[in-house]
Amino acid sequence: MKIVIAPDSFKDSLSAEDVAAAIARGLADALPQAELVSCPMADGGEGTLQALVATCSGEQRSLQVQGPLGTPVLAHWGWLADSHTAIIEMAQASGLQLLGLAQRDACRSSTYGTGQLIGAALDAGAQRIILAIGGSATNDAGSGMLRALGLRLFDAQGAELAPGGLALAHLARLDSSGLDPRLLDVQVEVAADVDNPLCGANGASAIFGPQKGASPAQVALLDHALGHFADHCAGLLEEDVRAFPGCGAAGGMGFAAKAFMGAQFRAGVEVVAELAGLEAAVRGADLVITGEGRFDAQTLRGKTPFGVARIARRHGVPVVVIAGTLGEGYQALYEHGIDAAFALTSGPMSLQQACEQAAPLLRDRARDIARLWALPVIYIDQQLATVRLATPSRH
Repeated sequence: MKIVIAPDSFKDSLSAEDVAAAIARGLADALPQAELVSCPMADGGEGTLQALVATCSGEQRSLQVQGPLGTPVLAHWGWLADSHTAIIEMAQASGLQLLGLAQRDACRSSTYGTGQLIGAALDAGAQRIILAIGGSATNDAGSGMLRALGLRLFDAQGAELAPGGLALAHLARLDSSGLDPRLLDVQVEVAADVDNPLCGANGASAIFGPQKGASPAQVALLDHALGHFADHCAGLLEEDVRAFPGCGAAGGMGFAAKAFMGAQFRAGVEVVAELAGLEAAVRGADLVITGEGRFDAQTLRGKTPFGVARIARRHGVPVVVIAGTLGEGYQALYEHGIDAAFALTSGPMSLQQACEQAAPLLRDRARDIARLWALPVIYIDQQLATVRLATPSRH
């Protein structure tokens, strides 16, 4: 029996690698002869770097960069030497988790640190960059990232603009003469699960600005500022990509990547699955177990269990989910390749308790699933044994 274990991380609790290890222990308890294949997953958000480095036997590197509000932070990025591929997780340098609730400032936060990570990848000789852009704290249309790579932004008086999206309203001139020329030679893939344009009612500021600290009035100002930046970029590049699906991702980071790097957009879980070799692992498997912290209707928007189920379905392999909680509408996933879903907890407990006990709880749930999965085999074996005992010997 072959079982593939392909979960996402459980936020604030366990990495995808640790989740997979706990599930594997539970499966081994009940099915010691089973072949267990671990394939930690992610969907382009926080945890993508760790999952890919673990699954692809990559190297994790570190660099001190500017955080979203300019404070130095130690950020990590991944390097896959065999393919000269860099894994840049935006959340490491420009992520919402780097700020307290009261610190969130969509008007001033900058993607400069993400640009510094990209620069380090180029210095390492990257030929391909996977840019995972989930979990950002920024709304600057990627202008900070571009400034870290050599683009200069000036106001009408010739002074360089302050960081952040709101300052873009004062942009009068772009100078791309110092922009790193290596950006033209590297293949950039944006791992994201949203298709918003840069501006408008469904754009970066309107949809994602409030969760990053923007008031309704600031949302309107930011939307105008990002549109003004896009006007100047279109004039410089002779192409306007602001309406391209995905350019509104991560506060407009998708826009900068598309306009200045010719980036291609792919669902984050698809990028991770490809690099991790999930399809090959699933081929010939008897069961796939995946999971995430909260499994609900939002999972349909390209989160890990949905992506894993799509691959498993192509090969006719059943899929079981273990989740921290089963939220509203999770049953809709039964129409998309998920065969069963189980919550982590076995009784009433606080979120803190569940996070602290996640590993043993995962092991328990996996053991229960394995015992249930083995029932038909056990039952058939018992029936055959009964038949053999009841059949008179011919000797």
